[in-house]
Amino acid sequence: MTVLFMELNTSAINTWCPGCSNFGILTAFKSAVSDLTAAREVAPENIAIFSGIGCHGKITEYLNLNSFTSLHGRAIPTAVGAKLANPKLKIIAFVGDGDVYAEGLDHLIHAAKKNSDITVVVHNNQVFALTTGQFTPTSPRGLKSKSSPEGSIEEPLNSLSLMLAAGASLVARSYAYEVKKTADIIKTAIKHKGFSLVEIIQPCVTFYDTRAAMKDKFYWLDDNYQTNNFTSALNKANEDSGKLPLGIFYQAEKPVFEDAV
Repeated sequence: MTVLFMELNTSAINTWCPGCSNFGILTAFKSAVSDLTAAREVAPENIAIFSGIGCHGKITEYLNLNSFTSLHGRAIPTAVGAKLANPKLKIIAFVGDGDVYAEGLDHLIHAAKKNSDITVVVHNNQVFALTTGQFTPTSPRGLKSKSSPEGSIEEPLNSLSLMLAAGASLVARSYAYEVKKTADIIKTAIKHKGFSLVEIIQPCVTFYDTRAAMKDKFYWLDDNYQTNNFTSALNKANEDSGKLPLGIFYQAEKPVFEDAV
């Protein structure tokens, strides 16, 4: 059964801020699901989406798919539980940087370590936006926020390096306003057998608007980049050139947790 793009809409009123980059992520995901169902690679009734708490968490309200809204930081254990209970499901967990890299970090690390067959999409805007702008584990050092008025004294978490070290079998990064490329990465992640993490950098237009600063801060990994090379992936994740690489850093076949249970 093919699910058309518009058929994924719901009657819920969208309460994201005007211009919110979550719209780009929502559009990319709907495009990915439409393409996958049209190609009969995924059955829509076998898709289940999960979310934590935060602006990202509203995405489950806006998608006409099986869904579950979890507690703050707990989207991943509920997603893993659903996969264990029904292995035929394609599981996607939407999480925020404050949600998954703070309260939920232990769950994230162990899901990657086990290579659980789920896809984790991280909405990384570098602030707790739903609670009006506090710093998170990915906020840059010096960020002045409501919880760090003199500037954050912490270095930001290198999440991709952490996921590679933890054992994730697919690690990728994209940018919310690059909708087509984000959709392609999400499609690859959903089709991947094993744990996949797609971190999507997204400006928060209300509390941390980095659109202008981000414009020249990225570059895409070229077609010759070898995604099966772990050392190259780790080097890219730790690269300090002033520009963030985007694309699929690493993808490998590994034993899957649910297959062994």
